[in-house]
This record gives sequence, C-alpha cells and structure tokens, in this order.
Amino acid sequence: MTAENIKPEKKETEEVKEIKKTEEKQTRPSVVELEEKPKASAEKTEKKEEKRVEKEFIIPLRRVFKKTASYKRVPKSIRAIKIFLVKHMKFYERDVNKVKLDKYLNEFIWTRGIKNPPSKVKIKAFVDGDFIRAELAELPQKLKFKKEKLERREKKGAAETPKKKEAEKQDVSEEAKEEKAEEKKLEKEKQASVIEAGQKMEKASAKQTKHQTKYPKQQKTQPRRMSLEK
Repeated sequence: MTAENIKPEKKETEEVKEIKKTEEKQTRPSVVELEEKPKASAEKTEKKEEKRVEKEFIIPLRRVFKKTASYKRVPKSIRAIKIFLVKHMKFYERDVNKVKLDKYLNEFIWTRGIKNPPSKVKIKAFVDGDFIRAELAELPQKLKFKKEKLERREKKGAAETPKKKEAEKQDVSEEAKEEKAEEKKLEKEKQASVIEAGQKMEKASAKQTKHQTKYPKQQKTQPRRMSLEK
C-alpha cells in the first residue's frame, strides 16, 4: 500500500473522534443545570412547609376519667388528649412529650377543678416542625374576653416601649452628667484641702523657727575669787 492511500484513513478517524466528542458534550448535563436542580427542589420543600394542615377533632374524655380517682381526673384527660393527637395526626414517633397544648386549652380543661374536667373537647391541631400544637377550636366567652384583653395590653406595651427606652436614655444621660459634676467637685475639694494642709504646715514650721535662737546659749559660770585661792 502506498502512503497516499494511508493518509485519508487517518483523517477520517480524526473526524469520527471529533463527532463523538461533540455528541458526548450534548448528552452530558452542564454544571449550571446540575446546580439549578437542587434549588428547585428546595423551593418545593419551602412551599410544602408554608402550607400548614389543620385538623379538627372532638375528643371524648368521659370514658377516660370515669374509671380513675377523682384527684387524678384532669391530668388523666390531658394525657388522653395527647395520646389521641399522636395517633390521629399520624405522628410516627408516638412521643407524647412532643404534643404542646395551648394555654387557653389547658385553662379550659382546668376551669372546673381537678375532679370535674369537661366530658368532651373540640380541638384544632397542626404539625409545627417536630411538634404537634393543639388549640381550642371555639373559645368560650370568658377566655375570648381574656385573650382580647391580653392582646390589647401587649399592643400598648409594644407602643410604649420605644418611649420608655428614650426616657431611660435621657435619665441615664442626666445621671451621668450629675455624677461627673460631683466627681469634679470632690476633686476640687481634695485639692483645696491639700493646699490648706500645706499652708498650715508652713505656718507651724515658721513659728518653730522664730522661737529657736541663731546661736546656742553659753552656760553661765560663777566668777572665781582670786583672793581665796591664794
């Protein structure tokens, strides 16, 4: 075979390789597409989480607390509510501690004391993350009035808090100014007392120097009689 016949075969093989590469690139998904897929799935999960499914139940309690002692009836009925919700909300862990009752529901069960719980309760329940939260479906008039009162009080408190904070800041600034003024006064008094003490010391030392003589006094000696010595 001549060299002229071999050359075109090599060229043909190179062209086939290039075609295969282009086909592989087209079939492979790009890096951008792979990054976009998890984002879309995350958005779907967020939408699912936003949709809160609420369920209403009428829970009979008379059968539960009828057989128990009178001083254990309310705790027994609360536990029965929790067990009922764990079962009917399809909470597969079946952990009763993860059922959270609303304060108004708890208050409604305790209204007539520990010996006399209500015979049945209408409840509104929903799943909140890892917990089941239960509320009263219809609040009685007393509890409704109490809830409205607390909400009004909270709104008032929220409106008053910025004003209180501003007033507290002003009080703090005034107190700081007063403290600084008092500190300055104390420093001035200390300096004045130090100066007065120095002046007193100088006066005392001057008095002492006045009473002291410049030359020491000579001791007086009795005159000798020369005649007697002879």
